[in-house]
Amino acid sequence: MTNDSDDTREQGIEFGTLIGDLEDESYPLSHETLLSRYGDRELGLFDTQVPLREVLSPEQELEYEDVESVRQAVFNMVGDEAVGREKYSDRGGNATDDDDLTESESF
Repeated sequence: MTNDSDDTREQGIEFGTLIGDLEDESYPLSHETLLSRYGDRELGLFDTQVPLREVLSPEQELEYEDVESVRQAVFNMVGDEAVGREKYSDRGGNATDDDDLTESESF
């Protein structure tokens, strides 16, 4: 059994059921129509929910050719809030530790 949130999270953004609805949509789709139909749907960012209309500026005069163009517009407009903890790495250590080690080895 798969977890729906894992299947709909891309680049730090949780699309939820919106992605399936967008896949079923008829294209091309104007920006105005997209926002009128789906603008109140929420996208999950790191630790918050944001309506689609807040992510996609209402001033945009776009026409979306397919679901991929909608997804790409969202990726382009979402800022650092989708990333999570700033400067976090699960690779162990950090650059400062490595720099200190290199300096001490050179003496």
